Amino acid sequence: MISLLTPSEVKEPTSLAIGSFDGLHEGHRTLIKSVVNEYEYTPTIASFWPHPREILYKETRLRLDLPSEKLPLLENLGIEQLVLIPFNLKLSRLSAEEFLKNILINQLQARTISVGENFRFGYKRSGDINTIKNYIKNKNMKLNIVPILKDKEGRISSSRVRNLLLQSDLVKAKALLKRPYSFSGKVVKGKGIGKKIGFPTANLQIDGRKFLPGEGVYAAWTREINSGNIFPSVMNLGPQPTINPLSPSAVEVHFIDRNINLYDLELLVEPIQMLRTQIKFSNIEELSKQISKDKALAKKILQETNN
Repeated sequence: MISLLTPSEVKEPTSLAIGSFDGLHEGHRTLIKSVVNEYEYTPTIASFWPHPREILYKETRLRLDLPSEKLPLLENLGIEQLVLIPFNLKLSRLSAEEFLKNILINQLQARTISVGENFRFGYKRSGDINTIKNYIKNKNMKLNIVPILKDKEGRISSSRVRNLLLQSDLVKAKALLKRPYSFSGKVVKGKGIGKKIGFPTANLQIDGRKFLPGEGVYAAWTREINSGNIFPSVMNLGPQPTINPLSPSAVEVHFIDRNINLYDLELLVEPIQMLRTQIKFSNIEELSKQISKDKALAKKILQETNN
């Protein structure tokens, strides 16, 4: 199995690519191929944790894939280890040359380095591919430069995937990711309001660092991680405007035609299609009627996608 390591635990020497690799979209996969093709060394991905912008600019950076979610994806692509480099102010002040020497070469024992053509690194992003070329020209090392991957709509990037998810365009997001978008969470106790009106829900506790799609009601496939059982479901992502307009955003999943106690279990949710935006109804009866319609539409959509 692929390992999640600190820099001091690395199996070396390495064929290395460094970056966030958030989403592992088609552009990332092209870069990963150049790493895996260097058969002589251990194919390795290195990423910063937390994201540099969180430390430098106090920005919240939600991830399309958390490190633990990346492991099976990277393993399928031929990567043997994912290294998380702890990012702090001291590291941010290293010059590009110091970062190359101290981190990539001395610590991670890189023998080949694969980067995108727009790669920048070091203090104030002062280093680029020419910095690496000049530094390794008299060393027994190799640099692979991978062109930026584009399609008819422009550069393939994690930002594009995020924008598509915010717009609830799961089909286009899946096309860029080359896999369905999903997230997981533990079932925790809710207020039981859904059960009282005939639509019991599993309330999920999602890692706060995970990027989620736009708020709304979705048709979704939900898998119980331990058993592997998959269920057609309706997912509500957001607050509860009819029941409690002041409630925080939450993820609730209602299984279609099933009533199962899932408390304390881990569920993986794959939203398929947005059914509607959230609506504030005048009473519980109207809400209940709409949920019945949501169930029927979700069931139809999921049957079609499963054929």
